Amino acid sequence: MPRRRSPPSSTRLLLSIGLWLLAGMLLALAPPPAAAQALHIDSALSAEGDDSRFPEGAPARTVALPDDWSRSHPGSSGPVWYRVRFNAAPAPQADDPLALLATHVCASFEVQLNGHVVHRGTQMDEPYTMDCDHPQLVTLPAALLRAGVNQLDLKVVGYPLAQVGSRHRAGALSALALGPLPQLQARQRWRTAVQVTMPQALGATLLLTGGFMFVLGFFNRRESHLAYFGALSVGWALLGARLWLRDWPLPQPAAELLLASLLPLVTWAGVQFLLRYAGARLRWVDVGLPLQALLMPLSLALAGASWLYPLVTAWAALLALEAVAAAVFHLRRQWRGRSASFWLMAALLAAMAVSALIEVWAQRVSTPSMLARLAQLMTPLLLVLMGLRLVQQHGQALRQAEAGRALLEQRVREATAEIERNFRQLSELKIEQVTERERKRIAADLHDDLGAKLLTIVHTSENDRISTLAREALEEMRLSVRGLTGRAVRLADALGDWRAEVVSRLAQAGIEADWSAPEDLPQTLSARAYVQTTRILREATSNIIKHSGASYCSVQCQVADGDFQLVVQDNGEGISSEADGRLDRGHGMATMKQRAKQLQGQCLVESGPGFGTVIRLTLPLDRALEAS
Repeated sequence: MPRRRSPPSSTRLLLSIGLWLLAGMLLALAPPPAAAQALHIDSALSAEGDDSRFPEGAPARTVALPDDWSRSHPGSSGPVWYRVRFNAAPAPQADDPLALLATHVCASFEVQLNGHVVHRGTQMDEPYTMDCDHPQLVTLPAALLRAGVNQLDLKVVGYPLAQVGSRHRAGALSALALGPLPQLQARQRWRTAVQVTMPQALGATLLLTGGFMFVLGFFNRRESHLAYFGALSVGWALLGARLWLRDWPLPQPAAELLLASLLPLVTWAGVQFLLRYAGARLRWVDVGLPLQALLMPLSLALAGASWLYPLVTAWAALLALEAVAAAVFHLRRQWRGRSASFWLMAALLAAMAVSALIEVWAQRVSTPSMLARLAQLMTPLLLVLMGLRLVQQHGQALRQAEAGRALLEQRVREATAEIERNFRQLSELKIEQVTERERKRIAADLHDDLGAKLLTIVHTSENDRISTLAREALEEMRLSVRGLTGRAVRLADALGDWRAEVVSRLAQAGIEADWSAPEDLPQTLSARAYVQTTRILREATSNIIKHSGASYCSVQCQVADGDFQLVVQDNGEGISSEADGRLDRGHGMATMKQRAKQLQGQCLVESGPGFGTVIRLTLPLDRALEAS
């Protein structure tokens, strides 16, 4: 079984950051020590009525606090009155009046102390001010307190459970705390931080980062998962809009329907993010999720406000199953692909699942507990961490893309240079082909026209001098034609031609010739090398016949160390001291040396008065083969 890789360092770093942030948040939000003088009130006398005072004639009963209307007053739309009595002790300090703290009142309330109104919500008529998440601290004036038993009446207005999308926004009252104002202020600040400030900060962060990532993914279609994650973050931030807008400019049913309609949109974005991030795209999901986002608000609108909570609960269960299925698909795909993000995504999704389970449990209790409040902070915090991971991956992808682009540009430059070289070579080859065709045409013209005329002169002229010159011109023309045709010559055949010509010419001049060469040589000479070597040998033979006065000449040919070596030596008078200084200007010596140099070889002349002349020609065979 293949070994699974451990979490990469970047994943461990982000997990560590998340744990430290959570630990720091819990430490910073640790509740202040309980006030010794504070009175905890967990029961009250409750009655329904829309009077300005506690309805004395209405049926009343004692209820436990926190009180959830869906349990104590099923189907009631309020208002609901609560009455508690307490004994007021003398304040320890004149500047520390008594205060009443309610950590959860939904939606708005009024407080009366001994029959006098000491607090009234900003909106006690529909649509109510939604103060559900805001801890309420009410100062009790010392002038209204009695020495003995004091009476507190609270009038709470709100909506029944069936008309809201979440139990946390249904009519309810939490347990009450009664004590010195400074101590309850500390507790209120802590509660406000947990229930309002931190969610608002995380929501604002999600809104900004989500908007940025949505734009980033929208314009970069290859990373569409960023756009879906941005939409997920923005949608989740909008779900907390109740923390920012306590008085909505809409009727309550419309506001609840608007918030509930965000759930399928958030699920749409979350499911698509998980699928696209795993590298999968399912057509039926692409079609089904938008239809679901239209069907849910349509069903809620058709059912009416009295069926809002049951339908939202059913839809939320379905949406939760879809999110779980997408998460399982995502983790399974990453596990099989041995993705480096598996461990981080597994940890984040597991933490979100725990947070969702706590929220489901919290929907079953009267009022949200502190554990539920902290669980609500967990999801946006995890989304922020996930966003950091995605931004990190996007940055790495950009760096890799930049490196790939630089490498591609380098390869393009190399390919361009190679194409240019090939084009030049093709151009040169084309020129060589044209030149070769032109050479062959000229050679054919010389052979057919000039050659025929020279041959006619040789056979018809009665002047021996003219006939001899014509024959020499014909031989030179044939040599030139052979050079123009460009056909390579076997070295053994070239030696045979050279031997026949040199020995014949020396014999005609009465000079004894000695030719020494290997019998069978496999090497070949290019046409140019053959022509130039022939002319060098002819020039050397002509010099011996015309200027040396020699009676003997030896020619030695051999191949040694990859070079063709030709040595021509006579026993003539040699070159006089007067002509020694003009060695390169007389007897065609300069021409012979120039021809050898063109073939990357050399031609050396050694001579002295009375010692004859030695001509040494050396040609590298590899150059002689390449010469054209």
